[in-house]
Amino acid sequence: MPVTLLIRNATILTMNDAFDTVEGDILIEDGRIVAIGSVQAPALAPAIDAGGDYLLPGFVQTHIHLCQTLFRGYADDMALLEWLRTRVWPLEAAHTPRSLAAAAALAAAELVQGGTTAILTMETVHDTDAVFEALEPTGLRAVVGKCMMDEAGEGVPGRLREATRASIDESLALASRWNGRGRGRLRAALAPRFAVSCTRELLEEVSRLSREHGLLVHSHASENRDEVALVRQRTGLGNIEYFAATGLAAPHVCLAHCVWVDDGEQAVLAEGGVKVLHCPGSNLKLGSGLAPVAEMRRRGISVSLGADGAACNNRLDMFQEMRLAATLQAVRRGPGALTARETLAMATREGARALGLEHQIGTIEPGMRADLILVRRSEPHVAPDPDPYATLVYAARPTDVRTVIVDGDVLVHEGRPTRWDPTEVAANARHEARALATRASLPGL
Repeated sequence: MPVTLLIRNATILTMNDAFDTVEGDILIEDGRIVAIGSVQAPALAPAIDAGGDYLLPGFVQTHIHLCQTLFRGYADDMALLEWLRTRVWPLEAAHTPRSLAAAAALAAAELVQGGTTAILTMETVHDTDAVFEALEPTGLRAVVGKCMMDEAGEGVPGRLREATRASIDESLALASRWNGRGRGRLRAALAPRFAVSCTRELLEEVSRLSREHGLLVHSHASENRDEVALVRQRTGLGNIEYFAATGLAAPHVCLAHCVWVDDGEQAVLAEGGVKVLHCPGSNLKLGSGLAPVAEMRRRGISVSLGADGAACNNRLDMFQEMRLAATLQAVRRGPGALTARETLAMATREGARALGLEHQIGTIEPGMRADLILVRRSEPHVAPDPDPYATLVYAARPTDVRTVIVDGDVLVHEGRPTRWDPTEVAANARHEARALATRASLPGL
């Protein structure tokens, strides 16, 4: 018998091409949306009464580092390269499978309870199986990449230094072991950290193998001016130009940040169909700068949203990222440079596009996978909500998320997770974080 779920009396923001809003019901069978509007369901089908609340596609965060969730509060008030060398790399090197699992579970709990249903995440160099294993029972949809680092730069601990071939072989082995697990929710990506930590040989092999195996490529680019200067010093090219020269300017390539990209590099991104992953909260906290999102979008570049890691944002909150994305472009280019509706599209359908899943998630249409969230309209801070897009982008909070559904499975019901105990997850994370910080021997702590 098909597994059926009915959601009644919802204000449905479809996020389809016409941005239709529908007052009515949604019928889900075997993880897919089968009907929208006024629908008939089997008499005994489980039902959720939305009571007029907003039903929309789940958020898709396209740049996360689950492994860094235990670093929250340990790596604040620094610029990017100092932050990496003195905090993040030593902590990543000190991770064990147990602490990685705790970090992934903590992140998944925060993400799902805040309405995120799918992620693209870059982990550390070692023990990435532990992250997949922790994610599988949570129900979260995830594309996970083992961080690739074969360039022994300044401040890189020995445990994060890889041989080129070993890095490639382990990344492909992860894809072989995990692609399609969790009823298709889990996939692997190739994740060279950034140009500074990878040899040209590695980047060219990633370009070739990603096409051969049909894998996403997830990396960082042009986040910080010092990083851009270092790439130019080493290669004679701008960061985006260098990626293009190695073959990494293509529709399956996802580049986080792209803060410092000039007109010529934006043209390269647009021509190649590269997906840009915008992280406004992280860019502000690290002092990296304000990305030219409005200009990139005008060129037709797909720009989606992510919180980055908890080490450089402290929150994994898509509501905050949406609000920051829209308001920062208003500061740069004037109010309306990035509208609330466009911003919500970046958080949903553009995220799905970056993951190559736009025909499965990101909009509410018959045949799509049922990755959905229900957001309350009853709280004082969202009233009177005449415009649903403005309400969700500028006024709503993660605590307004009432129900979260991934692949037809209810992961959060009336604000409470169904698969984990948040108190237990947080307590385990605190224990593992203390042990991790001790192993890392961080200066000044």
